[in-house]
Amino acid sequence: MSSFVIEGGHKLSGEITPQGAKNEALEVICAVLLTPEKVTIHNVPDILDVNNLIQLLRDMRVKVEHPAVGTYTFQADDIDLEYLQTEEFLRKSASLRGSVMVVGPLVARFGKAMIPKPGGDKIGRRRLDTHFVGIQKLGATFTYDPDRRVYEVEAKHLKGTYMLLDEASVTGTANILMAAVLAEGTTTIYNAACEPYLQQLSAMLNRMGARISGVGSNLLTVEGVRELHGTEHTILPDMIEVGSFIGMAAMTGSDILIKNTGYDKLGIIPDSFRRLGITVEQKGDDIHIPTHDSYEIDTFIDGSIMTIADAPWPGLTPDLLSVFLVVATQAVGSVLIHQKMFESRLFFVDKLIDMGAQIILCDPHRATVIGLGNRFKLRAATLVSPDIRAGIALLIAAMSAEGTSTIHNIDQIDRGYQDIDKRLNQIGARITRL
Repeated sequence: MSSFVIEGGHKLSGEITPQGAKNEALEVICAVLLTPEKVTIHNVPDILDVNNLIQLLRDMRVKVEHPAVGTYTFQADDIDLEYLQTEEFLRKSASLRGSVMVVGPLVARFGKAMIPKPGGDKIGRRRLDTHFVGIQKLGATFTYDPDRRVYEVEAKHLKGTYMLLDEASVTGTANILMAAVLAEGTTTIYNAACEPYLQQLSAMLNRMGARISGVGSNLLTVEGVRELHGTEHTILPDMIEVGSFIGMAAMTGSDILIKNTGYDKLGIIPDSFRRLGITVEQKGDDIHIPTHDSYEIDTFIDGSIMTIADAPWPGLTPDLLSVFLVVATQAVGSVLIHQKMFESRLFFVDKLIDMGAQIILCDPHRATVIGLGNRFKLRAATLVSPDIRAGIALLIAAMSAEGTSTIHNIDQIDRGYQDIDKRLNQIGARITRL
């Protein structure tokens, strides 16, 4: 188990560029299974989850080339369907939650798929019902083997239909969309997720020959086609990294320029940080965070305590709630952080309390942060990263704390953030990897 040793109290200075978006990468890489032609994808992040998915495709006999940093070509013209039956495939895909999105493309193109009950972050119950019910409505049948913990999916013929999703699941919508593009007739998906990741996937599929309309809304209409073709696609900057860097700069009193942020696709993220009193300056596609001696949390118009809550897009992404919570500990004022979508993502709060933060954990979904400003610095501590997003929040806390902290289980952080220690050290951080 690897660890970070962080010497806190150092200001950052300079420029940093976010990696490609992890969530988008997992979707568009699965989409290469929809065509036998070559697909080129740029700005692919070099992180564990993405690399594991690429290796899984290699094992399925997808031809993968890596001609340049961040660029991959994929050609799925000779898929080994027998490999899906092997224990090796089941073991590898079980450890990678994003692998569930191979189901839609495989069923659409080959009429069958096999997927184990997925793993991933321990951040609460993450149902797959939306994926399966949607693909079932297109004509697929699902059989669950409880002994092997494996779902077998078959479909001789997918046919378009109307469906109202029970939740606006991002990966569920992506999976259904990738199945629907090769289904016969028209598919209407209502209550679809509309995150930028889905918009990017839809744009890529349309360039491949799909006919998807309503992109960017929660009502998608898909006119099925017989086949898809190759294309070239560039992944957006990772909005979670952009938000992490904004919070990190404010909390450490740093002056940094975040380059190539995909600002127009960030939604309410910049304004949400402004509600914490943080100055976020847009400069073209870059974001400048000036040095903050202090920052003060807004209140609502009637003077009541500010609430920051996650919601499906265009609401605030749940992946940044951990960052907002930790950044609020060094603000002036109080805020209620309401994590509505996952019930275990606030369970790292006790670590922040040990560091001296004033936080009341109301229940698994809500925490009240009483910001005492930078007059009361956090104390260094020995910490364990429970998941990717809490891990980056703990790293931010450690960078702002007085003294030297240690974070164990940083493999979790590596799953979502590419060489984060090296990149931060280049702009002034003091992080050692053990």
